[in-house]
Amino acid sequence: MTFVTEDVTEQQGYNLHVLQSKKFKTIHLTVKLKSPLNRENITERALLPFVLQQGTNKYPTSSLFRRALDDLFGATLSIDSAKKGNDHVMSFRMEIANQTYLSTEQNILEEALQFLSDVIYDSKMIKEAFDQTIVSREKQTLKQKINAVVDNKMSYANMRLIDKMCEGEAYSLHVHGYQEDLNRIDEKSLYTYYQQLLQEDQMDVYVLGDLENIDVNKLIPSYFNKKRNPKLIEIEHDQKEQSEPKEIIEEQAMQQGKLHLGYRTNITFRDDAYPALQIFNAIFGGFPSSKLFINVREKNSLAYYASSRFESHKGLLFVFSGIDPKDYAKAKGIIVEQMDAMVNGDFTEEQIEEAKKLVVNQWKETLDHPDGLVEILYHQVLAGAERSPDQFVKEINQVSKDNLLEVGQKIQLDTVYFLTAQGGNENA
Repeated sequence: MTFVTEDVTEQQGYNLHVLQSKKFKTIHLTVKLKSPLNRENITERALLPFVLQQGTNKYPTSSLFRRALDDLFGATLSIDSAKKGNDHVMSFRMEIANQTYLSTEQNILEEALQFLSDVIYDSKMIKEAFDQTIVSREKQTLKQKINAVVDNKMSYANMRLIDKMCEGEAYSLHVHGYQEDLNRIDEKSLYTYYQQLLQEDQMDVYVLGDLENIDVNKLIPSYFNKKRNPKLIEIEHDQKEQSEPKEIIEEQAMQQGKLHLGYRTNITFRDDAYPALQIFNAIFGGFPSSKLFINVREKNSLAYYASSRFESHKGLLFVFSGIDPKDYAKAKGIIVEQMDAMVNGDFTEEQIEEAKKLVVNQWKETLDHPDGLVEILYHQVLAGAERSPDQFVKEINQVSKDNLLEVGQKIQLDTVYFLTAQGGNENA
């Protein structure tokens, strides 16, 4: 089975990925800019997506900006930033109608490419600075977002787990940035950093859709033709050793406790054992049929939720559970028992086969969504390794019990983090 054909060509300072598919009735343009996580500029990178969506020199107000998208038959644009392993990735995504299905002479694709190029290269600016009013307003928006993390206890607990688990590592940096950095950022400094980013980040452009009769390799470079000097920095894949797991307990005014555990798998997307890690996690805590959900929530009624997921490019596995503060010791014990059972091979061939089906189905569902398809393909860029969706499915179906036991030998509990009610520490 072939999910999609990806044609990659090297352009002037970036890579162009052309994905021909008749599955989608729209065309998707995605631009990704990648740089190593860095404390000096993480807040600027968090702020930029908010500023860049507020206007260009051609469409200088928010209303004109949105109307331009409406005039492109309801095109959509989004910009965000995310942490992927030790990298920070800014993504521009635009979805437009495929002209094949419309009765109009308007060249939607070329107009959309011009619009996207303007957003990236011709943002609203005044004398080599962003618009001061926009930057001030969006700094407030980002400040509110940073503060809002504290109110979402699950997100806050996950952030604190990573703070403690990855202390001193780039991965501990907060993707939303830092409130104390906002004071030093102004319209001039932000613009200056953005020009540096456009020059130095590794850039990948994806075009996905029914592209027959379109010379994409000629069309895209006519809109993305700026001189670039990308810095290709080899990310250090640190494998931190820890003899004894850390245990962190913090209190807040809240009712439900958040018990999160962080494991180091020492396996990333580039490793041969990555497909086996997917199956390992599926049996352990990735699905409602997994050990965590069955044993922590269903059999012992200890958790409001209990699941696990892993980070593909950092090699970390996280367990999330919401519990009554008085159940801390018992819940932690049962979670650790489930991991011990995985390490000792306490699972059946039937569970392995079920996990394979669940992972492959989940993978296919992701591939059915244009953004999901691009994200999966971008794993290869992030990892600097080739593993196509077809190859991944093949490798998943070849995972054996011995492969899962090998995964178990690599996994180490690093940190137990418990966010509990005030006075809940007495139960720990």
